[in-house]
Amino acid sequence: MMSLSRALGNGGRFLGVLLAGWLLAACGSDDEFEYVERPPEELYNSAYSQLLENNYEQAANLFDEVERQHPYSIWAPRAQLMSAFAHYQNNQYDDAINTLDRFIQLNPGSREVSYAYYLKAVSYYEQISDVQRDQKMTQEALVALEEVVRRFPETTYARDAELKIDLARDHLAGKHMNIGRYYQRQGEYLAAINRFQLVVRDYQTTTHTPEALLRLVECNLALGITDEARANAAVLGYNFPGSNWYEDAYNMLIAANVSPTADGSAPTAGSWNSAF
Repeated sequence: MMSLSRALGNGGRFLGVLLAGWLLAACGSDDEFEYVERPPEELYNSAYSQLLENNYEQAANLFDEVERQHPYSIWAPRAQLMSAFAHYQNNQYDDAINTLDRFIQLNPGSREVSYAYYLKAVSYYEQISDVQRDQKMTQEALVALEEVVRRFPETTYARDAELKIDLARDHLAGKHMNIGRYYQRQGEYLAAINRFQLVVRDYQTTTHTPEALLRLVECNLALGITDEARANAAVLGYNFPGSNWYEDAYNMLIAANVSPTADGSAPTAGSWNSAF
């Protein structure tokens, strides 16, 4: 969960302006949530006070009440966005995302819309689960993060989103590797090869690529497809010449009496002439 200080410091300078610029003096206001009509600034300031006290559910309710009671006031879109932030702080990610979608739909030209897209992406991102589990949320996070970069490339939100994109892609590649290794252990080499090839093709900049190439060597040797095993080992040797993966692939070919090169010559590290 992102704290208020993190939001202010990590791609969240807008939020600092949001809180400072939208807050009116609220001395003496009643912070208890009441379902009676109240001036929008009073409701908003009460919600803000609850937010600072980490009473996120109460804050969200009060921010929502601003929108319900005064839907056409200048406070309504501000409160809507702050309600989403309160839901996010309370780990109520679905509520945050739904509120942000509504804000984006109703306020596409708002100066704060970039933050809305960013907070939506982070709300997906923080739900990413272990690679043993379903990765639907990782895919949702990736799509949302890429949208931030595409729409707002010059913002601090885009720079932070780019870092999170790399991590999300690495996570998705890890899921495919996990499935591929399972198929390989079961002796289902063709199914395993499909997964490892997907990693090499679609996630080649992730940390899983060298292992995927090694597993392709293993699976192809198990199927007796020596040309493919040699080709994958060549790609591994060219791109990761100093890695243990390269050394293992080379030794694997030698142990299987397969020449690492098509003409039978002995290559040196980095000399295999193949690349992605």
